[in-house]
Amino acid sequence: MLLLPPEYRDQSGVHAPLDFPEYRTTARRHPAQPLTLLPQRLTEITGPVLGEGRVTAADADLTLANGGEAQGQRIIVHGRVLDSDGKAIPNTLVEVWQANAGGRYRHTGDRWPAPLDPHFNGTGRVLTDAEGRYRFTTIKPGAYPWGNHHNAWRPAHIHFSLFGQAFTQRLVTQMYFPDDPMFFQDPIFNAAPEDSRARMIGAFDYEATQDNWALGFRFDIVLRGRNATPFEEDDHDD
Repeated sequence: MLLLPPEYRDQSGVHAPLDFPEYRTTARRHPAQPLTLLPQRLTEITGPVLGEGRVTAADADLTLANGGEAQGQRIIVHGRVLDSDGKAIPNTLVEVWQANAGGRYRHTGDRWPAPLDPHFNGTGRVLTDAEGRYRFTTIKPGAYPWGNHHNAWRPAHIHFSLFGQAFTQRLVTQMYFPDDPMFFQDPIFNAAPEDSRARMIGAFDYEATQDNWALGFRFDIVLRGRNATPFEEDDHDD
């Protein structure tokens, strides 16, 4: 069992409650019974999670797939993974998944009739370097309707999953884009305490923008502490 110093446990005011009535499916996304603690074995509490060489540079470029180039606005998303003291977290597996430029996921359960892009699979992964840095090249995702309430549209967003040194160390969050007009009615975004919502919004980064090629956005992820990035209690597919 992972034991953390007391200061790492106090993240009140950072994460969303288990039940958020405006986000109707939250009632089904967490256990209804008390948790049962199972003993963790050596393979679950030690790393590395991935063998050397299993993550390649191509895994961080979502714009090239199936022999062609994806449609949409090309963007660079980069940042650092940090602890509560601002210390870099190296060798963290950062995985992303997202909708295409039309707001559709490559998923059999996606009923949104926007066209699928044959050259966009919507998934990528990268390991953070010694300074905790990661970087993806991808397409800005589109908004999509999701039926949570009348005229419900999800803001553009990218899902992030972070693995630490063991399979039991996984955190999931979402990155939104600045000035998205749909923030006001997105219950996932608004479920997070108001003071912490800005930590889920990537910042436009002109320095990362490349001439005649792509816009840049920076999204730093803080794992714990008062400035922690809000994380989800369970995996979200929406």
